[in-house]
Amino acid sequence: MPKLKTHSGLSKRVKFTKNGKIKRAHAYKSHILNKKSTKRKRGLRQGTYFDATNVKAIKRLVPYK
Repeated sequence: MPKLKTHSGLSKRVKFTKNGKIKRAHAYKSHILNKKSTKRKRGLRQGTYFDATNVKAIKRLVPYK
């Protein structure tokens, strides 16, 4: 069986926890920040986890992480 290629873009954006969850950053925090409230921007700073429906696909893209 040949080696699988890692999706390098995704591997830079995710971290795996010991329990198998996959951490990611929130989107919509890079530009056009004037119209967003301070509370909303503060919430976007926090990391979050991928939804369970996407975990299988993510693990297929990053097989060795």
